[in-house]
Amino acid sequence: MPKQLWAPWRMQYIEAPKAGGDCIFCGVRAASATERRERLVLASGEHAFVILNRYPYTSGHLMVVPHSHATRLDELPLAEHDMLFRWLRAASARLLPALDAQALNVGINLGVAAGASQHAHLHVHLVPRWEGDHNFMTVVGEVRVIPQALDATWAKLRPAFADLDEPGPTTEAP
Repeated sequence: MPKQLWAPWRMQYIEAPKAGGDCIFCGVRAASATERRERLVLASGEHAFVILNRYPYTSGHLMVVPHSHATRLDELPLAEHDMLFRWLRAASARLLPALDAQALNVGINLGVAAGASQHAHLHVHLVPRWEGDHNFMTVVGEVRVIPQALDATWAKLRPAFADLDEPGPTTEAP
């Protein structure tokens, strides 16, 4: 018999209108501070932004995303490609101490065949890891346990990313 995992928060995503068509990553640069918070954006700059994964592998799973809607690395202008990897470096340096993580998995899935569920807008995953984070639920029950709510994770990580944030033209004043 198939295993079931109740995830009622997912219906809100399924039924919600998608900003910028079907792309969950487009429109961050022009979004207000309130919209960025609702979308779980930790920081946004001229060429890239950092956002929590709404359906994480583990607590603190985030993504570094270029603002340009590109499917491949070679489609990004060189300045944006450079900044994407500078932001990846900055995000990894902040994520480890902010969560007291021991390691990181970093990955880019370019294309559907590579496992990309959001294949039309490339992004880089950062997944914090701790020794022993595969417990019996994952190994035996084939279920992941996410021990922290997304809002709590955002609140914990936001101070570590605040210095990267470049308010956009429509961002509300604090």
